[in-house]
Amino acid sequence: MDDLDDISLSRRSLLIASALSATATAVPLVAEAQQERPAVSPPPSMVKFSLRVNGKQQALEVDTRTTLLDALREHLHLTGTKKGCDHGQCGACTVIVDGRRINSCLTLAVMHDGGKITTIEGLGIPERLHPMQAAFIKHDGYQCGYCTPGQICSSVAVLDEIKQGIPSHVTNDLTAKPLLNATELRERMSGNICRCGAYSNIIDAITEVAT
Repeated sequence: MDDLDDISLSRRSLLIASALSATATAVPLVAEAQQERPAVSPPPSMVKFSLRVNGKQQALEVDTRTTLLDALREHLHLTGTKKGCDHGQCGACTVIVDGRRINSCLTLAVMHDGGKITTIEGLGIPERLHPMQAAFIKHDGYQCGYCTPGQICSSVAVLDEIKQGIPSHVTNDLTAKPLLNATELRERMSGNICRCGAYSNIIDAITEVAT
């Protein structure tokens, strides 16, 4: 009986000693981590600049890390431009900057000081739609509509690219004006993803506006 009591006591002592050892090891690490952590985060670096958005001059003061997408949505409250993947892979945030379409989630707002920005709000209004907006409605070029602002902005820029004679990866003759066909349009619009699958209707809408 005494031997069993001794064994039980020994196991209990071992468990207590192990727990105390683990605690003693962890406490200095926690204390060290707390000492290394800065007490106060440094203030953001703010910068003043201006953009001409949809024909209107806008003065902004934002954190230098603010993307153009967040500047439009959070600071100018132009929420037509959508935040999709936030990695430049879906095209939902497409806007037109100085005549070129870009993914606004991949560029910093301060990089476009003095730039001319066109968002979906600047293309047309319900009472006076842009021809591309009207064509999307006519051909049902959307379902959920989330990607539609980026699709329309990109479509407008695509037609301008073709008009200027800018070739794409599927342009056969780089010295001739690109053809306005479904193959060219699909290639140029490939950066704009429609998860509803309204691609054929979108191509029909672009083609009608172009012709």
